[in-house]
Amino acid sequence: MDKTSMTYKRNEARQRRRKAIQKKIFGTAERPRLAVFRSLNNISAQIINDEKGETLITYSTIAKGADIDRSKKKTDQSFEIGQKIGELALKMGITKVSFDRGGYLYHGRVKALADGARKAGLEF
Repeated sequence: MDKTSMTYKRNEARQRRRKAIQKKIFGTAERPRLAVFRSLNNISAQIINDEKGETLITYSTIAKGADIDRSKKKTDQSFEIGQKIGELALKMGITKVSFDRGGYLYHGRVKALADGARKAGLEF
């Protein structure tokens, strides 16, 4: 890949931000990490216990059995993903999480996912 391309520079900057964020955020059993990944068309979220190195819950727009309305805007889909992961977390007894935005700006789809999780009852 050409190291002068705009996409390369954007990805490198995001990876740099992601590493800086992950130095500060660590998921424990009491307060796991809610990690977000955003691609061009989809968004996914995971609740991770970093002490054991295991993913407790995962949900995305492309998950099997995901009842997400694909005709809605991507921001609205992200809000639904946040609500769904929040509901699943509450069923498992998780009420508090650390939000890991994955180097993405807290804006748009990432913010919508966070708002959906908060509406479902997660605290962060």
